[in-house]
Amino acid sequence: MTPISDGALTADAPGASSVAGGELISTNPTTGDEVARFPVATADSVAAAVARGRAAGAWWEGLGYAERKRRLLRFRSLLTQRIPEVAALMTSEGGKPSVDATLEVFVTVEHIAWAARNARKVLGPHRVPGSLLQPEYAGRLEYRPYGVIGVIGPWNYPIFTPMGSIAYALAAGNAVVFKPSEYTPAVGQWFVDVFQEVVPEHPVLQIIHGKGEAGSLLCRSGVDKLAFTGSTATGKKVMAACAENLTPVLVECGGKDALIVDADADVAAAADAALWGAMTNAGQSCVGIERAYVHERVYDDFVRRVVDGAGKLTYGDHPGSDVGPITMPGQREVIKRHIGDALAEGGRALVGGPDSVRGPIARPTVLVDVPETSSAVCEETFGPTITIARVSSMDEAVAKANAVPYGLGGAVFSRRNGVRIARRLRTGMVAVNSAFSFAVLPSLPFGGVGQSGFGRIHGADGLREFGRASSIAVRRMPSTVPLLTFRRTEKSVKLGHRIVKLLHGRSK
Repeated sequence: MTPISDGALTADAPGASSVAGGELISTNPTTGDEVARFPVATADSVAAAVARGRAAGAWWEGLGYAERKRRLLRFRSLLTQRIPEVAALMTSEGGKPSVDATLEVFVTVEHIAWAARNARKVLGPHRVPGSLLQPEYAGRLEYRPYGVIGVIGPWNYPIFTPMGSIAYALAAGNAVVFKPSEYTPAVGQWFVDVFQEVVPEHPVLQIIHGKGEAGSLLCRSGVDKLAFTGSTATGKKVMAACAENLTPVLVECGGKDALIVDADADVAAAADAALWGAMTNAGQSCVGIERAYVHERVYDDFVRRVVDGAGKLTYGDHPGSDVGPITMPGQREVIKRHIGDALAEGGRALVGGPDSVRGPIARPTVLVDVPETSSAVCEETFGPTITIARVSSMDEAVAKANAVPYGLGGAVFSRRNGVRIARRLRTGMVAVNSAFSFAVLPSLPFGGVGQSGFGRIHGADGLREFGRASSIAVRRMPSTVPLLTFRRTEKSVKLGHRIVKLLHGRSK
């Protein structure tokens, strides 16, 4: 059995999780101090969790949309009241700056509320149009819960990202078994415990802990669907494991998002968005801005503003820093390699440089003149770096933005042509004259194409991901043209032919 784990683990590096005596030990990414420890899941414990979830899910579905809505809104309320508590835990366990942690909870509770309030409207029973050929049948459609949903969450947004699956799955009437990242198990345990205060009767939301082996066990446990967020490489392992039982999957993987700046853009706003999109959460965002393609007319002004802003950012392990530590030890080497490759291939560092990565801290780095073939441009960096390239047209910008195999998100700045340019990008999501805004709008689906995965969380599409379509056709009157019976006659078939020609025989 191939373990499913997101990233290289270095047991002796600060921030690396470890297993000892059957327990997963979570540590602070900069100091290495222990934050918490939890029992590691076994095959038996995972199987037992899924079995409990199946019974709990039947009860949860039976509560109906109105009661599930009430419980989920109560959950949202408790999270809101305890924002300082969970934000402090995110800072302690993942190194996330206090403001970033607080903002993460803000958008999380928005999504929980939206899912709770819209589940009935999106998934509940409703009539669908019938057929003019056979009007005796009426159509009814609803989305029934799968049963038990497995969720494997990431460490970079340890509450917001998994909740995009968990809250929507719960609103749809499913039970959930959640495996948080081995780097942030305490955050996951915290909000699962809060949910159980709201739903104490049955284990509707459960949690299991561990490294890659626990993820493998969950994929093969017989859950009815699995939602995964993490790297592309790990996403492929998840798909392979789930394929053994034909378990359907939702896979949201990495990105290499580009920001495009047109000649008519508000350059100050574009530079501000690029800086925040690249550096927030220490660049550890799947929809982080890692590349910028800027029209030659505004290139110099844009670069000057980004460089000036990057030079003013504070970075380090202090909770008040703008840019915090790199959580996963293995990622620090990736960031260092990408910067080194860019410089070796002719690029220049206007902020930062070869020594940008020191221990768990990565200094904000701005790179220019980097070849498009460099790993810094082609591969996901997942750190506080950005490459900026000059382009002569939006055609060139779009072509370069689309040249990577990823297709998660992106951003466009243009006063006149923003939406037109956005539609040309091969991505699942684009923000126009902003960055990341598609993620904070609960009504918009979130997900990518290509090596960024498939399926959607958030919005109506996100709710439908966790409900299977149940179609019902009901006869409401005798058949005028009986066709679905061996009692059909030559006359009825001829009449049906005439109706089909009348309805569909014309070219317009």
